[in-house]
Amino acid sequence: MSALRLAFAGTPDFAAQHLRAVLRSHHETVAILTQPDRRAGRGKKIAVSAVKEVALEAALPVLQPPSLRDESVVEQISALNLDVLIVVAYGLILPSTVLAIPRYGCLNVHGSVLPRWRGAAPIQRAIEAGDGQSGVTIMRMDEGLDTGPILEVAACEIGPRMTSGDLYLRLADLGPPVLLNVLDSLPEVLASAEAQDDSKATLAAKISKSEALIDWAEPANVLARRIRAFNPNPGCYSFLAGERVKFWQAQRSADRSGAAPGTIIRADGNGIFIACSDGVLVLDELQLPGGRAMSPAQLLQGNSELFTPGNRFELDGPS
Repeated sequence: MSALRLAFAGTPDFAAQHLRAVLRSHHETVAILTQPDRRAGRGKKIAVSAVKEVALEAALPVLQPPSLRDESVVEQISALNLDVLIVVAYGLILPSTVLAIPRYGCLNVHGSVLPRWRGAAPIQRAIEAGDGQSGVTIMRMDEGLDTGPILEVAACEIGPRMTSGDLYLRLADLGPPVLLNVLDSLPEVLASAEAQDDSKATLAAKISKSEALIDWAEPANVLARRIRAFNPNPGCYSFLAGERVKFWQAQRSADRSGAAPGTIIRADGNGIFIACSDGVLVLDELQLPGGRAMSPAQLLQGNSELFTPGNRFELDGPS
């Protein structure tokens, strides 16, 4: 079809990768929306979003409203005379006044195979739940939470050792070609859009920091999945001798143990073996305060006493 006149709304690198693909296409991108600049890092310096960086490189106008409910913002977007607004991990709610502006509506790139995992954290929740599959869904947005009709889906497997970081990168590669395919035949794709089956929907609730604290009374396979799901953010952790230890990779062991949950059973180059409610969890990558993520073999050099069998991870740190 002929070139579409579009705007792009997004914030993190996942969105930026989709924006780069759109900018390489024959479609006309006339404006970018992204979240306001914020202070970040230890120095609390002003940081711009990944999407804004791409927009500035392309010399595109950037809108950064704190909300899309302001009438003046709606007027700004309306004045763009858009065929379509693409939304990828933007982080702001689009009210009905904005959804109704583009000729073909607003399209969203969502990191799951909808209707499974609607909401803020589809990538993490899929891994945490032990799903064997994830993917990218392109949908036409409505006023619900990821409830709009599906235009196209691309699926991929979730490997047994895959972290959220790994899956994030996989979906960031998978999504752009699917989005471009939709844009290139948009009227036909919209005509064949499929409504979601709400009875199959699950909620991917936002990750809370409290979820990252490991409770060793849970099953080993549940903990292994959560550790991978929360890698790289927020990162699971527990306390050992008052030290906050972070975990980045783990797997369930075939070993059995009658020790109290959280007790170190074994520590060597093959892993740190911890007793759980139903067996043993093997920690394959850990991080001590002020250090970097390391393998068990690396970590035990100089820290073997801390990981002596019989020592126990706890829920509470120093007061």
